[in-house]
Amino acid sequence: MKLAFSTLGLPGLPVRDVVRLAAEHGYQGVELRAHPEEPVHLGLGPAERTAVAAEFRAAGVAVLTVAGYVQVAAAGPDAPVLAELRELLTLAHDLGAEYVRVFPGGGDQDPDEADATAARRLAAAAPYAHDVGVRVLLETHDSHRTGAAVCRALGPVGHLDVGAVWDVLHTWLGGEDPATSYAVLAPHLGYVQVKDVASAEDTTPLPLGAGVLPLRACLAEWLREDATGTTLPGPGRTGWVCWEYEKRWYPQAAELAPLLAAGRDRLHALLAEASQDARRGTAGRGAEARP
Repeated sequence: MKLAFSTLGLPGLPVRDVVRLAAEHGYQGVELRAHPEEPVHLGLGPAERTAVAAEFRAAGVAVLTVAGYVQVAAAGPDAPVLAELRELLTLAHDLGAEYVRVFPGGGDQDPDEADATAARRLAAAAPYAHDVGVRVLLETHDSHRTGAAVCRALGPVGHLDVGAVWDVLHTWLGGEDPATSYAVLAPHLGYVQVKDVASAEDTTPLPLGAGVLPLRACLAEWLREDATGTTLPGPGRTGWVCWEYEKRWYPQAAELAPLLAAGRDRLHALLAEASQDARRGTAGRGAEARP
């Protein structure tokens, strides 16, 4: 398993410092938030993109994902959504990223309509994603917070370059247990995004293991046994776990940088425990509470 963290936890931090923190604390990759208030955004010119990619390459740290804010299920015309998604895919290609993250954003629309809109747009973007070698991942979030909801949109797409990222907070908030989330997401899953919170009512980010999320059970589902009994990531995946610490949305939360070493150690411990659970066939069958 390879570990990454999201720059959502380090708002506005220069790329050089992000790379240094990842390398110094044993994280193999970074999920880069792509937003105008961040150093990485769609307005970066060719020279700036080359410089960002070079910073990561020199340190041996991967750009796991360009985390964009395209809402593929949002009401309105397709053209602006597809244009922005194409720009994100181009940025990800230029930075050497493996994935682009998108949101559903279906709002209060009829679920069937939102599903159809997301599927249509993702299918339209898939050929370009294939051409640039970047996979589009729809996150379990907002209008499609459960694995089952995301898969309603992904099922009709039927393209290997379109998949899902499992944000474990949102599936938990949606009342979906880890075994169910994994079962429906498995054919589409790119990687798992972990975090921790005090409760469904207080989602201020906490250090990993300090809250109530069923992280061990989720990771046990992510670690599957093949026919030889060796625990491996499931089919078609590269084995990334990304810590998304939402400091940007919770300024009162502790700073992320001092937590990175302990977070890395906690993730290694959780993965070891989850691997044992997966081998015993107990993945997702624990008594960890849901809201």
